[in-house]
Amino acid sequence: MSPRRVRAESDAVGRQDRPLRIMVDGEPVGGIAGQTIAGVMLAADRLAWRRGRSGAPRGVFCGIGVCFDCLVTVGDERDVRACRRRARDGDVVTTQTREPAPGGSQDAKTVLSPGPGTAQDAEPSRHPAPAGHEKSDAPGTEAR
Repeated sequence: MSPRRVRAESDAVGRQDRPLRIMVDGEPVGGIAGQTIAGVMLAADRLAWRRGRSGAPRGVFCGIGVCFDCLVTVGDERDVRACRRRARDGDVVTTQTREPAPGGSQDAKTVLSPGPGTAQDAEPSRHPAPAGHEKSDAPGTEAR
């Protein structure tokens, strides 16, 4: 996705865009009807709108709704994929986080729970390594 918009004066197609305005964390952000929430935020130079467990900034990663990096709250609906949801004039968007609570007393999953079967809930792979790629913990016995 590109954060750039085609300016009306240089649009060869001659679109008649309908502007819209959404609120993101209490700040008004302008967009064009038909844009996704992620598209509106990218066009407003907001490249990240949540933080991962490590505290690293996250925004759009895949842009097709597979990775769940762009989760936001829209109105009262939590865990909305911003790259899949079209912005509607007047939407109230709140950013989310997976950072552990201060003091570490709260499990990060309770801060943001995208639901069962999502990438965040996936267990590590238990499949054996392909032949010839075995790993040994003994020093000096690297697989060849």
